[in-house]
Order: sequence, then structure tokens, then C-alpha cells
Amino acid sequence: MTLILSAAFILLALWAWSREKKWRRSVGSVTQAAGLKTSEVDKLTARFTGLRESSQALIKEEYLRRLFESLLNEIRQGVAIVDDQMRIKFVNRTLAHLFHKPSIHRGRTLIEELQDHQVTSIVNAALTDQRRHVREVEMSSAGNSNGRGTRNFLIEAAPLPAKAERGAWLMVHDITEQVMADQVRKDFVANASHELRTPLTLIHGYIETLKSGVLKDEAALQRCYDVMDKHGKRIVRIIEDMLTISRLENGQSALNVEPFTLRACVQDALDHLGPMLEGRDTRIDLDFPPDGGHMQGDRFYWDQVFTNLIENAIKENPNPGLVITVSGKWYADHCLLRVSDNGIGIAAHDLPFVFKRFYRGHKHHSPQIKGTGLGLSIVRRAIDAHGGTIELSSTPGIETTFTMRLPLKMEKVVSMDEQEESSRL
Repeated sequence: MTLILSAAFILLALWAWSREKKWRRSVGSVTQAAGLKTSEVDKLTARFTGLRESSQALIKEEYLRRLFESLLNEIRQGVAIVDDQMRIKFVNRTLAHLFHKPSIHRGRTLIEELQDHQVTSIVNAALTDQRRHVREVEMSSAGNSNGRGTRNFLIEAAPLPAKAERGAWLMVHDITEQVMADQVRKDFVANASHELRTPLTLIHGYIETLKSGVLKDEAALQRCYDVMDKHGKRIVRIIEDMLTISRLENGQSALNVEPFTLRACVQDALDHLGPMLEGRDTRIDLDFPPDGGHMQGDRFYWDQVFTNLIENAIKENPNPGLVITVSGKWYADHCLLRVSDNGIGIAAHDLPFVFKRFYRGHKHHSPQIKGTGLGLSIVRRAIDAHGGTIELSSTPGIETTFTMRLPLKMEKVVSMDEQEESSRL
């Protein structure tokens, strides 16, 4: 193979040399026919050769420039090159996209095009100090003044190399998702610590009381045991819910897809919630097809979906007269499931956040309403894992409805471990 490549290279060089030689002979023939001296012919030939080489160099330079610009237009970071007056000499498409502009024009200054002093101050510092500057900034998206439309950027700027003309390069990274992920982790740790600390503190307090020996009455002792048992179960529930979310988010295990009827699944959830319904003026209406509504999916997660949705409606609506309706309609390739109640509802400003982990709305409710704050997060992630969607609508005091759209057939979901194993094979 090496010999073949070497021979091909030699033949290519000979061919190029023969073309060059032929071209020189052609130029010489034309100039001699024009009556020029040999020395003048040589000078003119050298001149033509220099012009030809310059033209080829310009073509190559233009090709490399276009290739460079094409590559920079495809990267996810915004890039710009400015002169010492901060006039834009080059800019890629990504920078315009990050700043919600249809385009950014060359020849104008950064402040004219971006209209953001945070960026221009970083570039100006790089030009003034002649060193690299990096800063993380927060900007409000266009049309969002309430703080909810903010984006986070990492801005880098540095002077151009000494051999180049005076100026600076600018690079803008959108790190909004990273910042949000970090905040979610911090919130999760803080909320989980709070949720676990409360029952643990109560249990520890009752243990100290029992150890002191001040309680002699059997009824008082039984109350202590009941409270400890209740909060111990709450800790177990929090941990189980956290593990469930972790499995769903990380794909650590495949769904156990099997056929079942949703009416039977809902009935199992109601049986589990029987103690909560005792002594309450609450009615549960089920509206399913005569066959119970056939479904394919992981029955374990669907038990949790209906348990959490119905339990949430019961806990959030302690007043009498509550009616909870669970219904399902089947179509050619999907089914539509609804869980609704006629309770107090959810305020509009809480709707975008109810599926967040540990989020608690209804701050005006009784402190007796307890929960892990993870139920609706599990519901959403379980439905996502089944390829479905869930929507929430609420008119306070009239109706609150969770609407789920699910495919009737789903393929076996492959876990992360199985994916890695198959890639190795």
C-alpha cells in the first residue's frame, strides 16, 4: 500500500511539473512570436508565473476563510472578532441566535449590535489589559422583565495574537441549563434534608422521652409508639419516592412492560387509600370501557401514578362534598386518561411548578396536610417513561383535571446498562 501511494504521489508531481513546463513553453512561444528578446521573454514569463502563484494563493486563502467561517457557524458558542475600536470584523450565526436577533452586521460596534454593556465591558477590559477575561453574566430574555426569562452566559474575551492586527476575540457560552441543573441539585438536597430532619427530630424526641422513664401510663406509651411508627413510615416513603425518581431519571432499569387493565389498577390504588377515605364525605366515580381499558406498561409505576393523583386530591381537599372522577377513553392508537376533582383547585401562579420535586403550593392550607412533595414528580416522570404526556388545568373552586395521553402499544424500554452492553457487542 505504501509503494502504491508513493508511486501515485510521484506520478502526480511529474504530471504537475509537465503541465508547468508546457505552460512556460506556451508563454515563451507567444512572447517570441511577438518579437520580444529572450531576456524580456524570461522576465515576462517570471511575471506571469508570479501572478499565477499569487492568484492560486488568493484562491486558497479564500477557500480556507470560507471553510473557517462555515465551521464557526456550526458550533454552539457565539463567536465574534472585533478591531481595537470594537467594530465587528467577523461574527457567526450562533451569536445572533443567542441574543435573539435575526442577524448581526459587520462593520458596526458591539454595543450597537448587541446593546448589552456587560459584554462590551468584558471585551474592552481584554483590549485594555491585553489579557484574557472570563465572566459569568445573567441577562433577561427579550420581552421578559419578571426575571423568569433570564439566561446565563459565560463570556470570554482575549486580545488577538501579537502577529495579528490589534483587536480581540469574543466567545459566548449559554450555560443556562447547567446553572438550572446546579440549582435543582441544591434545592433537592436542601428540601430532602428538611423533609427527613423533621420526622427524625420527632422520633428522636420521643425516644429521649421513653428513655427518661417519665411515662408510666400504657395509653401514653402507645401514643409515643404510634407517633414514632407514623414518622418512621414517612421517612421510608420519602426514601422510596426518591429512589423511584432516581430510577426513572437515570434509566437504571428497564420498564417491565406487560398488559393490564387500568380500571383494576385504579381499584388497587383506591383499596390502598381506603384508610384515608374512612369517615370522609368523598365520592369516587370511575368511567372506563366495559372491558376495563386495556393498556401496556409497567404496572408498578401505574399503581404509583393513580395512587399519587388520587391521594393528592384527597389530602388537598379536606372539606366534605369532594367528588373525584377517574376516566379513560380509547382511540385507534392512544388512550386519554383523566383524574379530576371539584375541590379548591390550584392557583394559576402555582400551575407551572406543581411537577417540581418538593414543590408545595396552597400555603394557606392546614399544617396537618403532609406529604413527601415528590408524588407529582413521580407521576410526570413515570408517564414520560411510558412515552406519554400529562397536562394540568385548574379552575379554583370548580374543577382540577390531570389529563394523560398514552400510546396503546410501547416497545420494551432498554435500560442504560443494556445499551452499554449492546454497544460493546
